[in-house]
Amino acid sequence: SAAAVMRIRCFAKRQTRRGLRSRSGLTVAACTGRTLAVMPSGPHATMFTIPSRKIHTKGERELVEFLAEEIVAEKKSGSSATIPTSINGYKISCDKAEVELTKSSDREKITISFNVNHTVDMEGEEADSGENKQEFSAMKSRPQFEIDIVRGDTTLSFTCSYLPGEAQEGEYNDVFGIDEVTIYKGEWSDKVYAVAGDVLDGYLYDLLMNFLEEKGISNEFAEKMSEFASAYEHSKYVELLEGISKFTVVQK
Repeated sequence: SAAAVMRIRCFAKRQTRRGLRSRSGLTVAACTGRTLAVMPSGPHATMFTIPSRKIHTKGERELVEFLAEEIVAEKKSGSSATIPTSINGYKISCDKAEVELTKSSDREKITISFNVNHTVDMEGEEADSGENKQEFSAMKSRPQFEIDIVRGDTTLSFTCSYLPGEAQEGEYNDVFGIDEVTIYKGEWSDKVYAVAGDVLDGYLYDLLMNFLEEKGISNEFAEKMSEFASAYEHSKYVELLEGISKFTVVQK
């Protein structure tokens, strides 16, 4: 049916986005009695036991089974490293999908802010393995970010984005670029004038990039921030899956 085709297409799209791998190491046991047992195998195995009385429909059961597998697979594929609390002297604070990095001195306060929603894409291309299984590259978060440099009641603000492509050998390419620049007193509003980075004088643009680098916002910093954003976004994705699973089996 058309609905079935749509579901297949949506699932295929999700596989492409998240890089889902074959789950041959996961076994979903048949529901016997009062529990549904999902038993993953391997070194990262975790046992999920779900009271069947809390699952009311076939669709809910299938969703819970899939989510149990997906959560294990995502935790297995995620980085085991601890998410850092600072990057190059910038202290990190998080509020759900929102992230801020701050650094203060007697002269100024610098705040870098971004949101990890809808910021991930795949590194590289898909490839077929010898066993005819799809292999996927890691997901990487490259969010647009705001840089606010505050001195007194005046803020110099930059909107920046990561640039596509990688530097070729022997070449120097910026990891990120300036989308917009503005300066204002007090609170920002729509009345504040801003100029797009691509219409700035080329030499002025380079000087502003050097200015940011002197503040510690360099290509190296941007790469580390992307690595942090990738790990943090992945942790939020796993939390989302766990939340959907709990919502599905909640007692009614």
